[in-house]
Amino acid sequence: MGNPSVFPSIDLEAIKKLNLFSLLQDKDLQFVVEHSSLLQLRHGGRLFSENQKASHIYVLMEGTIRVYRPRPDGGTDELAWFTGGDTIGDFDFARQAAYDARADAVDDSVLLMFPGFGLGLEDFIYEAPQAVTRILLCCIIMISSRITMTHKITVDNLAWVQELQRRAYEDPGTGLWKQGFLRDEINRILVQPSALIMLKPDRFKELNDTRGHAAGDEAMVRIAMVLKTFTRRAGRGWALRFKSNETGLFINNCGAGAAKKIAQALAKAIRDMKPFPARDGVPAFGFSATIVWTLWPEDGQEWNSLFEDTSAALLHFWRGGGGTVAHCMRRQHG
Repeated sequence: MGNPSVFPSIDLEAIKKLNLFSLLQDKDLQFVVEHSSLLQLRHGGRLFSENQKASHIYVLMEGTIRVYRPRPDGGTDELAWFTGGDTIGDFDFARQAAYDARADAVDDSVLLMFPGFGLGLEDFIYEAPQAVTRILLCCIIMISSRITMTHKITVDNLAWVQELQRRAYEDPGTGLWKQGFLRDEINRILVQPSALIMLKPDRFKELNDTRGHAAGDEAMVRIAMVLKTFTRRAGRGWALRFKSNETGLFINNCGAGAAKKIAQALAKAIRDMKPFPARDGVPAFGFSATIVWTLWPEDGQEWNSLFEDTSAALLHFWRGGGGTVAHCMRRQHG
């Protein structure tokens, strides 16, 4: 815990004002006071780490605590910031589970810790079972209230939440859905049968080299418009940008026959895009694309493997000369 400093006494009146203990009887409050500790964390001090058993409830009296998860790339995923009066770790404590994140002091902070140093729930569960039960009940009530409030905020602001989600998943250059949307939402949107159609424009490097990246950006916007037209016509599905210039469609409730027709029509729509005219000795640039389609679960039960196979097949056919519309059956690309 970063060498916390222990304070000698706890103010009973301050304890009564805390939401966590607001439903407790006076004798229970006295029990909390007698079995708690105050601790101080300096700036940067660690309150707890992932995989550490949640043996205490913390109430932040002063300061700020940051809860986060480290990522393999060295970054962090921010989960929550707590300020004065907030309760930390009550959910994990009530379950007697292990933390799945880290908590550090953003600045010098003072916390109430229950049970106190050297104590665990098992130390007094027989000594004062009713008090312990009421304290755990307070935790559950707070957790339930928090969940209810979160649900209410979401429902009351559904349009705003949906807009926020759209912006988080929207590719800024094209307005297409990012690949992260498909990764995060696939379990929700995957309906048997579902079609994945992936597209990679042919000779795209030539376009960038001869006309500049502005022309490449314009081409991506045009391709995005074509893809969005297909989802509008189908009345379902998502137009996506996977990586770099690879885009495509995910369409649920779409069988093999329909998927093949959409892939072929998409290839024609790309060929029909207005070419970049000749200029300054640079010949006109007409469009074509390599398109690979696959079907879940017909071509593979496991979605992630199916997606990776389709992506690899797309690259395989594109390197083979492009201008291809192919059905990716698992591992056919070798």
